[in-house]
Amino acid sequence: MRNFCKITSTVPVVAAIVVCLVVAFGSSYSVAQESDTEQTDTLDSCRKLDLPYDSLEPDSNFRDLVNDAFGVGEYLKFELGYGFIKAGTAEMRVDSLFEHNGRECYMITTKARTYKFFDSFYKVRDNGETWLDAWGLFSWRFEKHLREGSYEADVEQVFDQYRGLAFEKGDTIMVQRYVQDVLSSLYYVRSLDLKVGDTISIDNYNKKKCYRLDVIVHGREEVKVKAGRFTCLKIEPLLRSAGLFKHEGKLTVYMTDDRLKMPVLLKSKVIVGSITGELMEFRLGELID
Repeated sequence: MRNFCKITSTVPVVAAIVVCLVVAFGSSYSVAQESDTEQTDTLDSCRKLDLPYDSLEPDSNFRDLVNDAFGVGEYLKFELGYGFIKAGTAEMRVDSLFEHNGRECYMITTKARTYKFFDSFYKVRDNGETWLDAWGLFSWRFEKHLREGSYEADVEQVFDQYRGLAFEKGDTIMVQRYVQDVLSSLYYVRSLDLKVGDTISIDNYNKKKCYRLDVIVHGREEVKVKAGRFTCLKIEPLLRSAGLFKHEGKLTVYMTDDRLKMPVLLKSKVIVGSITGELMEFRLGELID
């Protein structure tokens, strides 16, 4: 069963769109982060701070984006499967709206749990959280707490978007403006006006490095899951850096073709089988004015 969890950890997410870019944008990333040997697409502008902090002039002129896709109260629950095996569930919530650094932010949380019968093979209890700027839709803070079998990891990333900095494990990293963490990326993508044929590029940060995520909109399909039947956009995230998400198969995410861009279904074909994340139930949130 170790192989199942390795796969779910390395495929994130729409980081995600990981077990699950849908689910997995925010759930299990552990094994992918254990290997740092094939970082093929890191961005040169992401580096340790090599200037005096006081010399960095803060810029408070942030972008203002329209978000009519999600709001406080939204709840998404997925069932995670490996082939015919139903292994567990993952939940994503927009919990609250609060003020941070003079900005309104969404508190977005995720958790992944294996079913009780699966716990004896490989118990998973993962939690993640991002603070997403409500108006600019970029990350201010990300943390995750992974408990997968005997593996444990805790990560905290804090972003100073005024100065283009990230703080992690005692280091200060210079990053791109509006940089995203692996969970906030999904919610940013959901706010976009996606069209068939589009390719969206996103600057992501993880483990003191920056990466480019390309999201391709391939087409439109009808999808039936436990939560209902939906007309969806078929999306493929190209996670081009093996050092961040070691992607050894094709990942497809289906998001509703409407203002919600709600993730409905994840399909991933990997070397040893296939992984699915299927929407079981959902509750829509309230938009802010």
